[in-house]
Parts: sequence; structure tokens; C-alpha cells
Amino acid sequence: MALKAEGYDCSVWDEWSRNDSRYKANECERKWATFGGSSNPITGGTIVQMAKTYGYIPHSFAGDGCLDWDDVIEYDGDGITYEIPKTMTPVEQLILYLETLFKPEDLVGYVTNDVWQDAEGKWMPSKGIYDRTAQELIGTLKKHPEDLGATIGDWKEECGAWIRFNPLDGTGVKNENITRFTYALVESDDMPISEQDAFYRKLELPIAALTSSAGKSIHAIVKVEAKDYEEYRKRVDFLYDFLEKNGLKVDKQNRNPSRLSRMPGVTRCGKEQTLIATNIGRNSWIDWLDFVEGANDELPGLQNLKEQLLDPPALPEELIEGILRCGHKMLISGSSKAGKSFLLMELAVALSEGMMWMGFKCKKSRVLYINLEIDSASFINRFAEIYKALKITPKHSDNISIWNLRGHAVPLDKLVPKLIRRISNKQYNAVIIDPIYKVITGDENNASEMGAFCNQFDKICNETGSAAIYCHHHSKGAQGFKKAMDRASGSGVFARDPDAQLDLIQLDTDQDFMLKNADNPNSTAWRLESSLREFENFKPINIWFNYPIHTLDETGLLAEIGAEGSSEANLAKSGKRKSTPERRREEFCDAYDALVGTDSGVDIADIAGYLDIAERTVRDRLKELESEFHYAKGRVYKNEK
Repeated sequence: MALKAEGYDCSVWDEWSRNDSRYKANECERKWATFGGSSNPITGGTIVQMAKTYGYIPHSFAGDGCLDWDDVIEYDGDGITYEIPKTMTPVEQLILYLETLFKPEDLVGYVTNDVWQDAEGKWMPSKGIYDRTAQELIGTLKKHPEDLGATIGDWKEECGAWIRFNPLDGTGVKNENITRFTYALVESDDMPISEQDAFYRKLELPIAALTSSAGKSIHAIVKVEAKDYEEYRKRVDFLYDFLEKNGLKVDKQNRNPSRLSRMPGVTRCGKEQTLIATNIGRNSWIDWLDFVEGANDELPGLQNLKEQLLDPPALPEELIEGILRCGHKMLISGSSKAGKSFLLMELAVALSEGMMWMGFKCKKSRVLYINLEIDSASFINRFAEIYKALKITPKHSDNISIWNLRGHAVPLDKLVPKLIRRISNKQYNAVIIDPIYKVITGDENNASEMGAFCNQFDKICNETGSAAIYCHHHSKGAQGFKKAMDRASGSGVFARDPDAQLDLIQLDTDQDFMLKNADNPNSTAWRLESSLREFENFKPINIWFNYPIHTLDETGLLAEIGAEGSSEANLAKSGKRKSTPERRREEFCDAYDALVGTDSGVDIADIAGYLDIAERTVRDRLKELESEFHYAKGRVYKNEK
């Protein structure tokens, strides 16, 4: 399909297919006839992208990205052979040029005999004429259809003539005199002129006019359609950079909106500055951007299961044994008191040294830690404290790279391309992003927006082969009655998107318990729970957080402690539940106070879960407490006093 789309003959496909044992004579030709095109065609760009997926790195951007875009269109040297059309007279060419680029009332700037020679003898244009409208010029040209000079004046044969492509205000020819920033000039002397036309067409540039310079280049007047000079600069920079990434060395002297181009119809050293074509490629700048985004389809190809089962692909290596593979995603969620950053830093150390982490063996790995929250000095010192508390020598700390972005954070969709460019081919096994609230885009409670946000982690994994590891905070209110994957703040997409989710929930320990059982009474007790896609969920792990590290509970004491807000913890506090009105009121009030957040009222299902009773029982309790609470549309509200 791609070969046909790019203009090749069926014989190319047939010859290539002969190398396969499944080849059957005439089969390619019959299939070829069925390729009729579609709204989303397979092209040469599709094949290039598939090649990239399997390791191909084109020379045009090896080791560098493409302007924060993942799409690069390679030019393979094939295409149309450039030939100057001979169907229009010089006057007709200039009329068409003016009608295409200008409105009738636009003032047009051009230079014919107002020229000078530089030190090397090269002819250069001066200000020229800039006070005639397009309508005036076209009217005079039509009156003298055989004499171009009657309208524009005589020109020197050795240097030809020039014309501006953006309208002027009639007072000068500088950038400040431009009245509409519609077009930009693309010119290159680097590529053979026979290939330039094909190159521009292949990239589907939104070209308003294509003109031969009668020299070593053709001039493409490209629609950039900017609203002002600032936007013009940005769009031209993008256009030039994009072309250079795809193999065309652009003359950057032409970036100004007041720049002159070659006037069509005029001769230069015996050769005609010819108008080759008008309005080719995409219709507009925005249309062309859409083309660029979609030119290289990044979606993977279809696979045949039977063929895959004959030789199943090897699973990625386990980064954290029984939890996380290379190239997969992991989220650690927990409250602000859980020490999530310390847990991530402990993980970075365990990966770099190839040691145990929370009872799980880690593969010795290279880690990039993106710090978005803590100043650089404090961050480094935290690592020093962790190594000291773990009582290990940092033998392999060179496996950890740090990217301190505090004060430099940008939305994740802007950060990821920059990240990928920095770490491509550097063989990092894991990228830790701490914390994600600093780079979150969109409403965290909107599933669609958070789905798009989480896709950025996939880009990191797919483009670099690294695991993406990140943390997020709990939602407000008590969490003990919820499942582990439902505790992270915002949309459930957060917890359901990663391949591994680990959640830290605080245990409901009182001061007496900590004084009796903890090595440090200022430490806190936590339970680590899992929701794993690739592996069986592990049994909850009980741990102590004794600044600056987390340690496993070797005593077994924490196993009997309920999580804060859980029914077990509530029962432990109150002793055996007594079915008395006063006890029921006390429990109900405690549940309401624990669950109510910024929004008024509490969902009846949450109260039922908190108290470990049925919703029907909650409704019965409400009847008893109707003087204090009321029920409406599935939510419980406290009566106003």
C-alpha cells in the first residue's frame, strides 16, 4: 500500500516478495489492483515509523528529536523531476502571482533598477517601489500584455528583479511596515534544484506560490498566516527547524516578513524567473500542522496471534521482582505523612545498588530521578541521610542521575519530549517523577483529561524503554474503608492506568502503643498494599517510617492494627460495638466527621463502608438521629442549628 501511495510500480513489491517461501506468482499483482486508497492511507511515512519502532534511526534526526514533535517525514530523494512550465507569458505569470498573494488594495513592494553591487560584485536590491497597489499593477500589466517593463520598469539582465510577498503600509520596506504577516519565504541552495520541487510537494507545504530564481534554487512562498509579528517569528522558526530536521538546509536570512523573493516573468542572465505553481500542498498553515501530526502514524501494526504464539516475545526483565518490569509504569499513592518521596529515594538507592526494597529484590539499574519539589541542596542531603540510615556505602551511586526542576516545572505533555531527548540512548532502566501534582494538566477528577495525562507516562516507557515511577497523594477524608486502588486523589484513571500501584495507608496506632513497641516513638506505622497487573498481588506489608527511611515490621505487632478509618480500627477504639442509642449515635457522628470533606454531606455508601454495616442499617440509624441528620438523594447531611 505504501509503495503504491508513493508512486512505485507493482514490480517492486513483486520482486521483493519473491524472497519469501510463501510467494505465489501473480498474487501481488491481483492484490495491488485492490489498493484504491482511503481517508487514512498507508504511506511511506508509515513504513518509516514502523522501522523506527524496530530500531531504525534516520540520519535526519539521529540523536535529536524534531522540535518536541514525534513526527519526522523523511525525504528519500525520489519524486518529480523539476521542469519549468512554459504555458504562461511573463506578464500572465506576474498577474497570477499578484492575484494569488495580495488583495486588490494591498501595497506591493518590488525592486527592478534600484540596485547596487557589493564588494564581491554581487548585485543587491535597495528599497525599490512600495507605493503601488496590486490592483494598479494588475491593471497596467493587462494594458501591456507583451511588455513587462512597461509596468515595472527596466531591470538589469545580470541581476533580474525582486518582489516582496507581504503587503506594506506605503511608508517603508522594513518589518514594521508590514501590514499582514501571511507568508514566509523558504529557499535552499543545499539540495539540487531538480529535487527541490519534489521535496516541497512531498512535505505538502502550504505553498501559495513557487518560483524559479533562475539560479540555484526555487522560492517557496509558504502560508504561515500569523496574526502578528511575534506569532510570525514562532511559526517561521518552527517551519525552518522542521525542514532542517527533514534534510533541507534552509537559508535563514529569509526569515523576515519584509524579505524579497524573485519576481516571476523576469529574465536573469538569459534564464527566466518562472512562476512554477500556485496554491499547492495543504490549504492552510493549520491544515499543514494537522498533516505533520498525522503523517507518521505512530500506531502499531496488526499482529497475527498464531504467528506470535509460535515464537512468543520475551517478557521485559523484572525491575522489582514480583512487582514491576522494565518499560512498565508504577504509581505509589499515600497521604502527605507517608514519606512517599523518601520511599521513592530508597527505591532509587535499591535499584542503583541492586539490593532489597521493602522485601523485594531489585535489579541493579540506572535511574533518573526528576525532582520537582525540593531545592537541590536539600534533595542531595536527603540521599546522604538515606544512605547513612540504611548503613550502606554508596558504591554505585553513579547509577543515579538527578534532574532538579524545582522552579522549572512545565506541564507533563511539554516536559516529556524534552525528557525523551535528554535520555534517549542513555540506557536508563527507570525514570522517577516526584511528585506529579507539579506537572499535572487538566482536571484531575476528569477521566478523559487524566487519561490523556497518563498517556504521557506511556510515551516515556515506549520511547526510552525505561519504567516510569511516580507518586500521588490520597483524596481527602478517611481512606481505611476504601480499596487500595480507590484511595488516590482524583479520577480512578490514576490507579487503574499503571501496571503496578502500591498504596501506603497509615495504621491507627495510639501514643501508648508507639511508646511500648516502636524503636522511635516519633515514628509512624503504615501498611503497603498492592494492585498489580503483571503479578499476583502480594500480602499487605506492615512497615515503620522512622525518618528518613521505611523499615519492615519484623515483630508482627502491626499485623493486628487496623488502618485509620477502617471498620477494624473503629471497633478497636470503641471496643465491642454495643447496640445502645448512645453508642450508635457516637459511632454515626464519628463516621460523619471523618468522611465529610469540602463538599457538604456524605455519601450513604461511604458511611456504611466506614461502619461496616448495610446501607439499610444506616437509614435506620438516620431515623433515630433525625434531629441531627437528614438524608437526601443518596447523601447524609447534618442539620443546621
